[in-house]
Amino acid sequence: MDERDLDADPMVAFRAWFREAEDAVPRADAMTLATATADGRPSARVVLLRGLDERGFVFFTNRESRKGLELLENPHAALVFHWWELGRQVRIEGVVEEVDSAGSKSYWETRPRASRLAAWASPQSRPIRARTELDGLYAEADARFGDAGVPLPPFWGGYRVVPETLEFWTHRENRLHDRIRYERTGAGWRRERLAP
Repeated sequence: MDERDLDADPMVAFRAWFREAEDAVPRADAMTLATATADGRPSARVVLLRGLDERGFVFFTNRESRKGLELLENPHAALVFHWWELGRQVRIEGVVEEVDSAGSKSYWETRPRASRLAAWASPQSRPIRARTELDGLYAEADARFGDAGVPLPPFWGGYRVVPETLEFWTHRENRLHDRIRYERTGAGWRRERLAP
């Protein structure tokens, strides 16, 4: 990879890579999200990219889930996209901000009814006695809303990872992979090559 082939703006470069990934990878929008508690205990899971603009990378979740609680006490996160089929990876680190209620509601309304009911039903990240308990909570939510619309829960919404660094990585068989990192510097970006 030649850094001159990447746009000087890493968000433009990411969108170009993402478009190529969407054509080649079954779930190009799958990204690993890493969060940590205030004292630095990390956790990671795969979530889906649900919004992308010049401000950052958006995903949605239950704000009372483990990731939501960790982001409340430590609003920093890392993301990793790995597109094996293309031999590419993008790592992102940044500050996390909540998506406003209008943005969360707009996305919520695109979700299938079953997914909306599941969000109301699941006490995400908390222990339950058995699967039957979860199924019962889902049935209760279904009965509660009946044929009416399923509103946005007060505990559910979006987060935006506002990038401070982005690293573009490409695979090489000899393990001398290419790594180009962008770091935010005020209103712009500084770009440099890293050793693999």
